[in-house]
Amino acid sequence: MPERGLLIILSGPSGVGKGTVRKAVFDSGDNDFEYSISMTTRKKRPGEVDGVDYFFRTREEFEQEIAAGQMLEYAEYVGNYYGTPLSYVNKTLDEGKDVFLEIEVQGAMKVKDKVPDGIFIFLTPPDLAALKSRIVGRGTDELDVIEKRMEIALAEIEMMSHYDYAVVNDEVNLAVGRIKSIIESEHYRVKRVLSKYVKMIKEL
Repeated sequence: MPERGLLIILSGPSGVGKGTVRKAVFDSGDNDFEYSISMTTRKKRPGEVDGVDYFFRTREEFEQEIAAGQMLEYAEYVGNYYGTPLSYVNKTLDEGKDVFLEIEVQGAMKVKDKVPDGIFIFLTPPDLAALKSRIVGRGTDELDVIEKRMEIALAEIEMMSHYDYAVVNDEVNLAVGRIKSIIESEHYRVKRVLSKYVKMIKEL
């Protein structure tokens, strides 16, 4: 039976570029982990594909999944649900594959309660001016929503202390390299490999 994979959680404040960085991580190749697609009730943005970027569901459908206990985590953010389907994550980890989650800060805290040995990476903006510029630059939100997102983002940055690593997203390719280095080094932590060697000694 393969060793259980690592659960890698990438999150950060609204507008920091989580989706862009996650896509670049997977487009960069040479990855040995699977992406766990999140479920959401928000509307698709231009270019997004159901089952690729998110599982897009109605509010009623999402709440049925919650009631059935089929979400690893979920949160309501700016009027929409976001969450991680449980069955896919467990199946992939049990196969010995690492699972990469890109989720909101609220959701990451719920995952930390359930999977404290996950790798929690907080993506940060270079500064707050850059963060606001990214939120405004999306061009997909009304002014009141932009202000709400900025208010929430500041509160989310204060949650950074609950994470294992902070990676600044100054340039996407640099952020990708930092994240991949973190994941690689985590595989060599003594606490992750010790049990294998203890078992080998006992079998001598």
